[in-house]
Amino acid sequence: MAWQSRMTDDLARFIGTQDHFYFGTASAKGAPYIQHRGGPKGFLRVIGENRLGFADFAGNAQYVSLRHMEENPQAFIFLIDYPSRTRIKIRGHARPITDPEEIRPLAVPGYRARVERGIHFDIKEWDLNCKAHIQPRWDSEMLTPAFDRLETRIHELEAKVRELGGDPGDFEMPR
Repeated sequence: MAWQSRMTDDLARFIGTQDHFYFGTASAKGAPYIQHRGGPKGFLRVIGENRLGFADFAGNAQYVSLRHMEENPQAFIFLIDYPSRTRIKIRGHARPITDPEEIRPLAVPGYRARVERGIHFDIKEWDLNCKAHIQPRWDSEMLTPAFDRLETRIHELEAKVRELGGDPGDFEMPR
C-alpha cells in the first residue's frame, strides 16, 4: 500500500481501538527519540479531518519529546496491534497544547492519570505496513473470557465424572 495523505474511516476506527503507540520525535539537530505512550483504548483520538490528539499523561518527567517538539515539530506515530498483526506508520507535525479548552476533549474520564498537557498531531501521510514478522500477542482482556469458558467446561466435566462414579483427580495433567 502506498503512503496516503488523507484520513480514512478504516484508519480512524483502528486508531480508536488502540491502547498504546510509539511516538518519535527529533531535536533540531536530528537526534531521534522514541517514547511509548499508553492509556485506555481510544486515548489517541481523531479530532479533525487530518488531526489526532492525545492527553499527555504525567510520567518519568524527562520531557525529551516535549523539548523536541518545541525545536522541531516533525514527529512520527507507530501503531501496532499484535492480535491482528497490523501496524500503521504516521508522519506529521506535533505540538504541545496547554489551553484547558483544547485539552478537555482529550481527557479520559475515569482514567487515573494526571494530564500535564495535550498533544495535537497533524497527519502529513500514513501507511499500512505488511504483517510479516509481527508475532501475535493477546492481552488479558481477550484471554480472560476464553479461560473462563474453559474453566467452566472443566468444572462441568469434573461434575460429570463424579456423577458417573469416577474421581476427576485420576485425570490430572502431569506438571
